[in-house]
Amino acid sequence: MKLKNQFNDRSRAIARWLACGAVGAVSIASTLSIATSVQAQEKVLRVAMTAADIPINIGQPDQGFEGFRFMGYMLYDTLVLWDLSKADAPAGLTPGLAESWSIDPKNNKRWIFKLRKGVKFHDGSDFTADDVVWNFAKVRDQKAPQYEPKQAALVAVRIPALKEVNKIDDYTVEIITNDVSAYVPYQVSFWFMSSQEQWEKTKSWAEFAKAPSGTGPWKYLTSTPRAKVEMVPNKSYWNPKRVPKVDKVILRPIPEASARVAALLSGQVDFVEAPPPDAVPRLKSSGMQIVTNAYPHNWAIKPSRIKGSPWNDLRVRKAANLCIDRKGMNKLLGGLSVPSEGHVPPGDTWFGKPSFKLSYDPDAARKLMAEAGHSKEKPLTVKIAISTSGSGQMQPLPMFEFIQANLNECFFKTEGEIMEWNALLALGRKPANDKISTSKGVNAIVISHALQDPYSGFERFFLSSRISPAGSNWGMLVDPWYDKTLAEAAQTFDAGELATKLAKVHERVVDNAEWIWVVHDVNPRALAPHVKGFVQAKSWFQDLTSITIEK
Repeated sequence: MKLKNQFNDRSRAIARWLACGAVGAVSIASTLSIATSVQAQEKVLRVAMTAADIPINIGQPDQGFEGFRFMGYMLYDTLVLWDLSKADAPAGLTPGLAESWSIDPKNNKRWIFKLRKGVKFHDGSDFTADDVVWNFAKVRDQKAPQYEPKQAALVAVRIPALKEVNKIDDYTVEIITNDVSAYVPYQVSFWFMSSQEQWEKTKSWAEFAKAPSGTGPWKYLTSTPRAKVEMVPNKSYWNPKRVPKVDKVILRPIPEASARVAALLSGQVDFVEAPPPDAVPRLKSSGMQIVTNAYPHNWAIKPSRIKGSPWNDLRVRKAANLCIDRKGMNKLLGGLSVPSEGHVPPGDTWFGKPSFKLSYDPDAARKLMAEAGHSKEKPLTVKIAISTSGSGQMQPLPMFEFIQANLNECFFKTEGEIMEWNALLALGRKPANDKISTSKGVNAIVISHALQDPYSGFERFFLSSRISPAGSNWGMLVDPWYDKTLAEAAQTFDAGELATKLAKVHERVVDNAEWIWVVHDVNPRALAPHVKGFVQAKSWFQDLTSITIEK
């Protein structure tokens, strides 16, 4: 494998809104040991994340959706939350810091959010409309003293419709949008509320990070960079059903999959994200629980469409899609995936009837490549940026090696730019023509994506106005048809009509082979036998508050 190592069914809810050697185990035991007599008495949940570092803790987290899962929704709340209480239905929206929301019948660009009364931040201050307005300025008003550039960059792609946030009274705010958008409730579900009063004590986000304050079900205790973060229950959480049942949670960044498994088998952690498929039999035979569930996930190669990109030729994009053995990939993954048939999973109400089938047909792929002027003697060089680990990235390096071998059989010369997860995300927040990509020769990237709502699934990728950093259109794709149709979809408030429009969008996306799709994840996790009460939601996000430790 030629690599340059730079750094070592949601659709229904729309209607509502490894085996490791002794050396590895000893190493993990020596670096992760936290056993003390005090902790033996406490009920402590220890989680191994795939991230390489602790996510930012001041409001908007980094580290992708793993940061949202293990920092954002634990310390903080949003106006609208995700219902993560069920394993048998797609996670839909549910009231959070806002008890209700509605659109102004006289002005479709004006939304009214009624806020929940009696909510307190971890520092004891009351949550009111002033905090909502203050938190909007935190990420939008560059002249505001609380403006924080990194948080602004991290949330910009999530709340593009929001133009203004104004206070009506202490428990009511209005949100004014740039254009008519039916997606506002989804967008505000990614915007976290930090404590204004806590920040005002020092007027410093660096100081705030030492004692962050949100309204979430967990309260920050302490952290050590690249080692751990500890949280304790918020006993005064506004939703009594979600007051955590354990005494403490310890989150550890362990990006190496085999190291996470070693930590679980040696008793250093209780809960592991993304165990490698070849470790699953060993984990099961050791009594560990393996939990999976479908969720709105997409693992695909996103090609550059800038001038001179090798991916501008439709024949090349189709050839790449026909050259990937998705069933073989699923076998590599131990069956822990769903082979892609398009951008969204097969059976989704947004799937439609695309004519281009993502079959494994290397002969047809080579024929297309030959038509495009490529051959075994004259292969097409492509360079794909991919991470070593990360939220939703599954087993990125073995998967890349598999894809590389596939593509190289079809007149491609496939190279990789291997990056740490956060570095890859930073690359993805700049467009394909930015020097962060061009200086490395990168012309495609693999960043797993969430598809849980219309904006996340389509608009941010295929609108010309959503070219990074304004969205996730890294490849800089421009197609007036998408611009027109997706704009119409965003103004459609009827779920049935919206599904019809999005199915048409999906048909065009697949028929144009806009991406090279591979698989959808099934979200595997490994839990120690004494971990009880965890509900694996059909979501990128999970709720740890229901977990108990029973030894």
